[in-house]
Formats: sequence, structure tokens, C-alpha cells
Amino acid sequence: MRINATIAAEAAGMSRVTWHRIEKGEPSVTIGAYASAAMVLGLEIGIRNALATKPDEREGWIPARVRLAEYPALKQLAWQVQGSDFLTPREALSIYERNWRHLDEQALQDHERSLIDALRSALGEHRGDL
Repeated sequence: MRINATIAAEAAGMSRVTWHRIEKGEPSVTIGAYASAAMVLGLEIGIRNALATKPDEREGWIPARVRLAEYPALKQLAWQVQGSDFLTPREALSIYERNWRHLDEQALQDHERSLIDALRSALGEHRGDL
């Protein structure tokens, strides 16, 4: 947007350090600070129930934690993950990338393929045949 961060932070009534924390997505920043930053940038913040939305309607959306039970191919590839039913998005993408040769692409369910595409898009990583 070519907006000077110092000026934007001042307009939002926060320090440049807080603005930088928002840019990095740090969880310690209050929701009010995020709302102020969004207002300065002309963005709207809304709440929606992502769980009520069908996976096919969540294009480009990635979960904060990837539930293994919802993605059969990932669950099969993540056999070595013990004691956890969830992965971070980066962990999930890493497992897909490292083990892509073991997957039957044609057998992937649509919602799992959408997850892979969204992970690649959001995390900006792409190696191998993914």
C-alpha cells in the first residue's frame, strides 16, 4: 500500500513497535490494536464461523491448526507424529512436500487439495512436484 509504517502507527494511536508486531502477526497484540490498524488501512474486520462453512467454500483459507483426522492423505503421511491430532500449517506443508512422491494425486479429496493449494499460497513455499 506504500504507507509509511511510522505515520500509520501514529494515525492508529500506537507505537511503531506495536505496528511492527501486528505486521509479524504476534499473538501478544490486543485485538483493539488490530482494529485500529485495520481502520487506518481502510480494512474491515469481521467475525464469521469458519466451522459452519463447508471446506469447499473456504478457498484460500488455512486453519490455525490442521486437524489430521480431516485430511486422510496427510494423516497417512504423518504416521511418525505421535501424541498430537493437530499440526501447524507449516508442519503440514512440510510433510506434504517431503512425501509427495508417496501420494496418489488422483485419490486426494477436493478439500485436501484445496488445503495444499492454500498452504502453498499462504506460506509461499513450493518444492518438488507440489
